[in-house]
Amino acid sequence: MTRSEHGGRAGGGSTAPWRVTVETYGQRPGPPPYDRRGVAAERPLASRDGLGVHGRVGAVSCVDAAGETRWTHRCAGRPNAAHIAGGRVLVTTDSLEYTPWGNLGPALLLDLSDGAKIAELRGERGAALPGGRFLLGLEGYDVFDTWEHDRDGAVVDTWRSYGHYVVGTGIRVVEADRAVPTSSRVVRLQPGGVIERGPRLNDPTPPRPLVLDDGTILALDAGVLRAVDRRLRGTVLAELLPIAPDRASGHVCTLRREGTQVTAVIAEPLPDQHPIRYTIHTWTLNLRPPRT
Repeated sequence: MTRSEHGGRAGGGSTAPWRVTVETYGQRPGPPPYDRRGVAAERPLASRDGLGVHGRVGAVSCVDAAGETRWTHRCAGRPNAAHIAGGRVLVTTDSLEYTPWGNLGPALLLDLSDGAKIAELRGERGAALPGGRFLLGLEGYDVFDTWEHDRDGAVVDTWRSYGHYVVGTGIRVVEADRAVPTSSRVVRLQPGGVIERGPRLNDPTPPRPLVLDDGTILALDAGVLRAVDRRLRGTVLAELLPIAPDRASGHVCTLRREGTQVTAVIAEPLPDQHPIRYTIHTWTLNLRPPRT
């Protein structure tokens, strides 16, 4: 069931610089490993320069290093993520009531100094860019788009792409289109709405990827651990639990890293179980850097 591939074949004929070995594997019945980042009230959604942005139902607040609340901004939903750049903070929220967009709430662009609302935007996932600019993305109802907003909330660029954003020397996206069959890839967003397309993915809803020190993306794609470098060259590092593309959306997966170890978790739904029950597969992988 578990197989590690070292130096596997990469897109464009290159060889993967990173390698992994499976240290441990186990399975048990249990609940899926949903990504619960930011749910703890004491944990900031984002922090920078001694300021932490916190969220609770109905409010966003900014707390300084001394524990003093600088400001509180009331909102209609539940803040779920925040991004800070250039004296601005972008906060995405969940609606407390079901809407045509599910539980999508407004995205709030706030002044970091006093919490004043700059703009109310729409998007499910965001990312910070230099100079107080932000990315916002949304998928559904023929929407599969990412918008770049300036510090005042105006749209300055747009792309037909959406997913998990990786911002560094450029903008890459591990796409998530929720379509079967999926057309998702790992891509790079270029100015003017241009999209540079990298390796294809098999999972229409991949989990949040990891980013290594050299910019390599680790993506858990339908049970296969893939590495994608800055040049969008993709390599299979380990086939953990390969999942047929038409079944991938029923699985719940997570990746996390501690030092040189990566933990991959896949919740596999058991057939003909009502309510749905899961087998939880967990791998501990030893991550080895490029050979010098």
